[in-house]
Amino acid sequence: MTLDTFTTARLSAERLTPKHRDEIVRMHQDARVMAMLGGVRDDAKTQDYLDRNLAHWDTHGFGLWILRDRMSGEMIGRGLLRHLDVQGQDDIETGYAFYPPWWGKGLATEIAQKCVDLGFEALNLQSVVGLTTPANTASQHVLRKVGMMHDRDMDHGGVPHVLLRVTRPTWSASR
Repeated sequence: MTLDTFTTARLSAERLTPKHRDEIVRMHQDARVMAMLGGVRDDAKTQDYLDRNLAHWDTHGFGLWILRDRMSGEMIGRGLLRHLDVQGQDDIETGYAFYPPWWGKGLATEIAQKCVDLGFEALNLQSVVGLTTPANTASQHVLRKVGMMHDRDMDHGGVPHVLLRVTRPTWSASR
């Protein structure tokens, strides 16, 4: 099964490629999008981000997707499943970011649920995590809506974070 593309009710997702560089730059320059993601990134940090995420695809066969509105085809955000080192343990995280006009429409929940489902169904994972700052209560709410529960408070990149987790038995029971 290829994970290069997929759809949800309102989103179409396409594998990150070098042609998406301008979109990643646009997203990283948007202060509102990046407010809870470490702030606006300069060109060097954006290129590093792009390179790391392209390499993740090459190594693992999944990673970051560019998200489009299915009706208009407009690029509206990104979603991901990728490896994350959690205090020396290899986990798979889900994450997402949308441009402000698309906030408050349930799209973060839609993509987070799809990513969790892909993690369990396509990748046969035992758990999926979500990582956010304590101040990002909206993201914590989304992650709880897809079945995640508080796992631990931790430091990530020198910044306090909250780690939430959903496990296969918990996910299966909710089906």
